[in-house]
Amino acid sequence: MKKNQTKGIAMFGKEGEKMITEGKMNSILGQGCTVKGTIDVKEGTLRIDGDFEGTINCPGTLVVGKDGSVKADIAVTNAVIGGKVKGNIDAREKIELQAGSRLEGDIKTIRLVIDEGVFFEGSCKMSPDGKSHSQPAAMQQGMQGQDDKSKEKKEHAGTWSR
Repeated sequence: MKKNQTKGIAMFGKEGEKMITEGKMNSILGQGCTVKGTIDVKEGTLRIDGDFEGTINCPGTLVVGKDGSVKADIAVTNAVIGGKVKGNIDAREKIELQAGSRLEGDIKTIRLVIDEGVFFEGSCKMSPDGKSHSQPAAMQQGMQGQDDKSKEKKEHAGTWSR
């Protein structure tokens, strides 16, 4: 190999080369590998091009390649999905669903990018400040009475009386 070449160019192209030389890509599950269990990455990026089932915790970025298949609950900062994911994703910053990807599960993030040609089945919760919008139980109980009254009005609004 020449001095100016870097390992991984053939597998990841220029983007992969940049990530490896910057020390960001430190965990790879290659195509043809099948793993079950828990993956805890301490720092950096995790790339999955094989099959994984279990739980993923990564403080950096998770990249699921076009040939990657993941069945897991995922907690990351960023997720870039090019393959198949079945499970919930909790991303502190951003989720990107690339063209041709498939996601079956609920997602929670601040920013979401969905390319054309993506299959997504699930729910999405987004918050610009990263905080949950759920209300305390006491507030929900107080509002439940109001919801019952408005439901009653809607039921009677469509009925005819003589």
